[in-house]
Formats: sequence, C-alpha cells, structure tokens
Amino acid sequence: MRYVDFVDQSYKPKTTDVICDFYVEPEGISLKEAAGGVAAESSVGTWTELTTIKPYVEKLAAHVFAIRGNSIRIAYPTELFEPGNMPNILSSVAGNVFGLRALKNLKLNDIHLPRELVRSFRGPKYGIGGVRELLGVEDRPLVGTIIKPKLGLKTKDHAKVAYDAWVGGCDIVKDDENLSSQRFNPFDDRVVATLEMRDRAEEETGEKKVYMANITSETEEMLKRAQFVQDHGGRYLMIDILTCGFSALQTVREQDFGLVIHAHRAGHAAFTKNPKHGVSMRVVAKVARIIGVDQLHVGTVVGKMSETREEVSENTEAITAEMGGLKKVLPVASGGLYPGLVPALMKFFGKDFVIQAGGGIHGHAGGSVSGAKAMRQAVDATLECLSLKEYAKSHKELQVALEIWK
Repeated sequence: MRYVDFVDQSYKPKTTDVICDFYVEPEGISLKEAAGGVAAESSVGTWTELTTIKPYVEKLAAHVFAIRGNSIRIAYPTELFEPGNMPNILSSVAGNVFGLRALKNLKLNDIHLPRELVRSFRGPKYGIGGVRELLGVEDRPLVGTIIKPKLGLKTKDHAKVAYDAWVGGCDIVKDDENLSSQRFNPFDDRVVATLEMRDRAEEETGEKKVYMANITSETEEMLKRAQFVQDHGGRYLMIDILTCGFSALQTVREQDFGLVIHAHRAGHAAFTKNPKHGVSMRVVAKVARIIGVDQLHVGTVVGKMSETREEVSENTEAITAEMGGLKKVLPVASGGLYPGLVPALMKFFGKDFVIQAGGGIHGHAGGSVSGAKAMRQAVDATLECLSLKEYAKSHKELQVALEIWK
C-alpha cells in the first residue's frame, strides 16, 4: 500500500475506533500523501508485495477520513492497541511518525478513545465530587498554595510555612515540582512534620486541610513514598506525571493507596507550546484522566502562563466532559496568581477548580497567614458579587494585597 491508499474520506468511523486529530505540514510531498503517511506509519506501515497476510493487514490499517486545510482526522481500529497499555497507544499515534522526513510539522491536537479502551484503565478514584467530600467544601473554589521558596527551606521551616498558609485559610498546601528528598529537606521527615502541622491547623480552624507531598522518583521509590504518606495519615500525593512517565503514574494508580492523586505537568511545554508541532496539552490531560489522576494543572488564562483562553478551555473540557463514565478531574489554575486575579479566574472556571498561588500568598507584606486570608477574602467577595476594592475596605489583608499586586 502507498501513503495515498490510507486516505478514504468516504470512511465512516466506528464507535470502537480510536480517533486522532492532527495538524500536518508536508515537506516535499502533497498534503494528501502526508496525511496518508501519518496514518500509515502510526498503524500498519506500507508494503509493496502481495502476500497472504495482506487482507488481514488491510483490515487493521488506519483511515484518513477528513482533511480540512492542514487539519486531518484519522480513525484507527481498536484491535491495533492493547487495553490498559498507554505506552502502546502513544507509541503508535504519537511515536516515530513525528520524525518522518516528509513532514515539516506534525501536531497531535486531540485524541478520542472508545469506551472499551477507556474502561481498561482505572480512571480517577475521587474526581471533583470526591475531593469536595473529603474537604467538606461544596460551594466555592478551593484555595491552595505552593511552599515558597520552592527549594532551600529546611524541614521545620517548610512545615511552619504550610501551617501559616492553612491557618490563614488555605485548604491545600503542596510541594513544588522539584522538591523531592534533598538533604536539606528529606521526604520522610518533611511528611511527618508537615502532617503534624496540618493536624494542628485543623484543630485551630475547624476546617479540613490537605498536604500534597511530591512522591516523584523512580517507580519503586514512588510506591514506598506513597505508602509512607498513607501510613502517616496523609490524604493526598503529588506526581510530576510527565517527567516520571505515564507507566509510573499508572503503577501508582493501580496500587490504589486510597490517596487523592494531584498531577503536576512539569515539562509539558517542551512539546505542547509549539502550535504546529508536538502534542497538545488537551491530549496530555485526557491521558492523565484515563489513567486516573484526580486533579490536574490546566493553565490560568490570567497569570504568567502562556496558554490562550481557548487552550485552557480545551484542557478543562478534556478533564470534565463525559468520557466513558469516568469521574471529572478537578482543574487546577496555577502560575503567577494573586488575590486581584480571583474575579477573572472565577468568571472563567466557575467554582469547581483550585486557585493555587505561591508568591501571591507568601509575598504578602503580612506574611503567609495574611496572604492566605487575602486570597480567601477575594474568593468570598467574588461569591458575594462585591468588587474587591469595596470588600477590601473592611478586610485589611485584601486591602494590602491589592496595593502590592496592582
């Protein structure tokens, strides 16, 4: 078969097909040939001789069934993929095809897995509803923070910053993506000390609080760390899902520790940021949801991250829309956030998301307690349909925050 033989715009996709949306720019060949090349090289490949296996191989061939400008849609028979094996799926549709000399650019913009494949994975254990039930918060966004500075704090100081944030009003405190088990802040010691401060904060505030310990490491070590968190009364764990890999993520999910899985997307922009080449964050989001994360960073619209409103909307839809009966994943907005941005965030996300601010809380002139109070006050003001400026007249922490972050 030649590349063009994989193009059949009369083909009607089956409900059992895997559907992929690509952006394609050819190099030295026609767009039709390029489209067929993507389908061929990501499924059965090409061959020239007639053999007895040809009829069966043709049955497994992918079909380019739509071409609109440089956007193409390809349907893959589900028989090409092993259930419950995400590396196998991605090695096919997002593998060697990206290195074809005949393609100047190629981007996998979306993927749609049939219910049979989706349900071969565990999916989220908690999702939005489970997280809200765990924290006892039903009617507002969750407020979280990242310990700052991200590296350098000793264990005792780390735990104290967490305590201050919780007492001020944060629901969630998380490690930063590059905090692991360095000598200045060993993992086991940090978990014990921070959870002790969590318990103290809960007693003083009457609110449930959670700590997201970053367990990212070699897979066996991740399992040990997850078990340590569970044994010491933790409720959450955090994983850098791209740098540790989807297989490691799936291994942790399959162990079913009973802990909420917070997914950090560190490294995603290396292949999501280029609009013409790579893999979109929407695809990463869907894969993470299918494997089984409960929370995921999706961008902010406002703040310091580069994603557009449309991209953040697509990322959010990927983890909250109906997908084979999976639970909805809780979107996390993080990156350059501070109290003054809360109205815009809530206008975009609604109530079902996490406002996660680092410097926008710890950089408050009154310290982390005041910074957390200011963030909660901004949420309360927005829920009451009051301007932050008006609400700040009777809430000094918010007033100071508005002066700092203009």
